Amino acid sequence: MISVEEALEAVLDLVEPLDAENVALRAANGRVLAHPVTAQRSQPPFAASSMDGYALRRAEVEPDAMFKVVGEAAAGHGYTGTLRAGQAVRIFTGAPVPEGADFVVIQEDVTRRGDLITLGHRVDTKDNIRPAGGDFTMGEQLSASRILRPADIALLAAMNIANVPVTRKPIIAILATGDELVQPGEAPGPDQIIASNSYGLAAMFEDAGAEVRMLPIARDTVASLKQAFALARDADLIVTIGGASVGDHDLIGPVAAELGMEQAFYKVAMRPGKPLMAGRINSTAMVGLPGNPVSSMVCGVVFVLPMLRRMLGLTEVYAPIRSAPLGREINANGPRAHYMRATLRDGALHPDDRQDSSLLSVLAQADALMIRPPRDPAQNIGDMQQYLVI
Repeated sequence: MISVEEALEAVLDLVEPLDAENVALRAANGRVLAHPVTAQRSQPPFAASSMDGYALRRAEVEPDAMFKVVGEAAAGHGYTGTLRAGQAVRIFTGAPVPEGADFVVIQEDVTRRGDLITLGHRVDTKDNIRPAGGDFTMGEQLSASRILRPADIALLAAMNIANVPVTRKPIIAILATGDELVQPGEAPGPDQIIASNSYGLAAMFEDAGAEVRMLPIARDTVASLKQAFALARDADLIVTIGGASVGDHDLIGPVAAELGMEQAFYKVAMRPGKPLMAGRINSTAMVGLPGNPVSSMVCGVVFVLPMLRRMLGLTEVYAPIRSAPLGREINANGPRAHYMRATLRDGALHPDDRQDSSLLSVLAQADALMIRPPRDPAQNIGDMQQYLVI
């Protein structure tokens, strides 16, 4: 039985960043930028007015000064002439500043009669001009690797990038096993339960950027398991659920070994999630998760999500570990690391009294996994604890 830290190193060694592919900008949100992208133009591409008003020469700005309006500039329709002494151009927000002008007086500081304007007694000294390239210039880069957010998509559009290089989505095949399982919506027999783990894990992995394939439930026979593994052959990662222990009906290990699996480890000193297995079948990484629902989901957070981030090419593969004071007293921990379901209330961590690995209702109410080291002594209210956001 190895530590959580050793198991994490082992599972990360099983995967590497995937290749890049180009997708349309409209499809790039939430994807991982695989390579730096270079701006194809500057923004703004010209000096532009930031206000509605009149463009003129700063040197001529003084109280009660008068100017003749010789034209108009609007967004998408610039003034093509050159501004001369004593002249002004009516200008609107976003319009190019005419040649010869270097100041925009806002319309509130102006009185207009016909084609003549008169400045007020107190004109704002701000020039109200956005300089060319003030946001970014042609040739500047958006760095990789990063998960593209809506603001990044807007920036790429302004850079005139229509197709974006992103890391290919990892294909994760989820294989639930067990004669006791039926799909949601089916009528379970008297000795059966509904398969829930695969649905929760699929949602988790898809949220993190994977393409998930949920395979048919494999029965507790060698033939059924071999057929299921054959369906997962082209996946980047195979995640099995259940059957990874050492009981008479736990066949994942023996069947995987028969198919050529090179086991990296089996069993981790953690709770929930002790019967965790990982390795590689030919060139495909495989993780065998426990069958208990909470164990399966917790191991998905702790181990599979970092693997997924590495495959996506992200540099920060580990979820950030945060700290908060304890909201209630807890007893000493045992010899395994304990990932306790907890809620954050009023800035404090409140681990639930019920930590059984079968209780999905407790997990659904939790927003944190409080991490207790092996043999951690009893803790008091206010003691700082580490946790993962879930």
